[in-house]
This record gives sequence, structure tokens and C-alpha cells, in this order.
Amino acid sequence: DWALEQFKTHYPRAKLTKRDIFHYVYAALHHPEYREKYAANLRRELPRIPLAPDFAAFAGAGKKLAELHIGYESQKEYKLKRVETPGAKLDLRVERMKLSKDKTALAYNGYLTLEGIPPEVFEYRLGNRSALEWVIDQYRVERDKVDPEKVVSDPNRPDDEEYILRLVGQVVAVSAETVKLVKSLPPLG
Repeated sequence: DWALEQFKTHYPRAKLTKRDIFHYVYAALHHPEYREKYAANLRRELPRIPLAPDFAAFAGAGKKLAELHIGYESQKEYKLKRVETPGAKLDLRVERMKLSKDKTALAYNGYLTLEGIPPEVFEYRLGNRSALEWVIDQYRVERDKVDPEKVVSDPNRPDDEEYILRLVGQVVAVSAETVKLVKSLPPLG
């Protein structure tokens, strides 16, 4: 309620809702100028939210970003080139994925490599790494240190063998679209 009153006072001509303010804040928190200016503060205290000249642009972009991020598993996959290893048996299971040194390709497994990862994908970061790097790190088979034959965690889904492959394409698409939306934001002022 307090924030709603603050925003209504600053933007008297706009018809604002609490949801609009949420979307505005979501976009502001993604703005590169904001992240750079408040980087040190964000490590130690609550975020300070500036009042940008164009509320509607931020609220609109924030709504698109929120929908994109919440619904990432329903997004269309980015069209990566699938390169199969000659002579290798068809296999969509993941043990451990690995990016190429130039980060344009992903060794999915011994059978499949995904090529054509756009560089902007790595600009969208969740903490200290990109969303794609997070998926690569989290979606791997983990084995017991004492008994390497014993699997402790396996992200592969027997009922949906293409889940991780599809997820990689969706995360690449969401990351690329996020960067595009963030770059379209007006200056914070």
C-alpha cells in the first residue's frame, strides 16, 4: 500500500495497480544501468528502486520478463543445430554437458552436440553465471564418491527422454529474449 501511494504521487496521471508496480520493479532490477550503479549496495542491503521517467515502458517490459521467466518451460526452443557423432548410438541421456571454449556449442553427451548458441545468451545472468551455465551445472548425473556405480542424482526422465534437450533450447530462447527486452528498456533517468 505504501509503495502504491508513492508511485501514484510520482506518476499522478497513470492508473497504477500493485501488479504494475511489481512489473516495474522487476524490469528495473534487470536494467543494466541499475545493476551497475547499485552493484555494491545489492550485496549488502535491500534494493533501492528509482522512479524512471517512463513508468509504462518499465511496467510493460517487466510484465513480459515475468511471463517469460515464469513460463520458461512452455517457451519455444531456440533452434540450435544438432550435430550427431558419426557411428555413435542414438542417446538422449545426459551424464554431464560441457560448453566449448568459445561457448558457441554444447557437448550434450557422446552422441549429440548442440551448435549455434548466440553470445548474448551469456549476458542474462542468475547471480554469478548465466542461466544456461546454471542448467549445465545442475542437470548432470551425480555418483556416490565411495561407490561410483551408485547414482545419487539423475536428472534424466525415463518418461520424457527429450526433457533436458528441450530445456536447453528453452533456456537459450528465454535468455536471448530477456537480453533483447532488457536492451530495449529506456534510460532510468
